[in-house]
Amino acid sequence: MIKFSELKKGDYVLAESDGQAWRGQVMDFNHDEKEVSVNNGIQSLYFSPEDLYPLPVDEEQLLKLKFTKHVNDDGTVKYMKGAFRIQTPKQDDFSHFEIWYRDEKRIMTHEIPMHVLQNHYTAMTKVHLNDQVI
Repeated sequence: MIKFSELKKGDYVLAESDGQAWRGQVMDFNHDEKEVSVNNGIQSLYFSPEDLYPLPVDEEQLLKLKFTKHVNDDGTVKYMKGAFRIQTPKQDDFSHFEIWYRDEKRIMTHEIPMHVLQNHYTAMTKVHLNDQVI
C-alpha cells in the first residue's frame, strides 16, 4: 500500500485489480473519495491506495525511464539522465546509493520505491521524471 499523500501526478506504481497487478502512471486524484487514477497504457482507472503498491528502484525501471548505465572501474554503477546521476555500490544493489544533480547531492541509506525517487528527482531538477510512454 502507498499513502495517498505520497503520490504525485506522473508517479509510477503497481496497481492491483482482481488479483492482477500492472505498472501504471498516476494521472489524477479524487480527493473526496481518496482515490487515485492510474493509466496502464490503455485506460485510466481509479484505485484506492490499498490497491497501489510501490515499484522498486532497480535497473529495469531506470532503463524504462531512459537512464543510461555506466559500470565504473571500481565496480560501482552509475545511471545517468541528463545531469542527474544515481550511483550504486555495485551491480543490482539499490540498498543504499547516492543521487546528485549539479551541486546538490543526496544519500539514500536504505531502499526507496520508484515514486519516492521520482519525487527526489522532481525536487532537485524541477522536472518530473517519467518516460512519456508507459
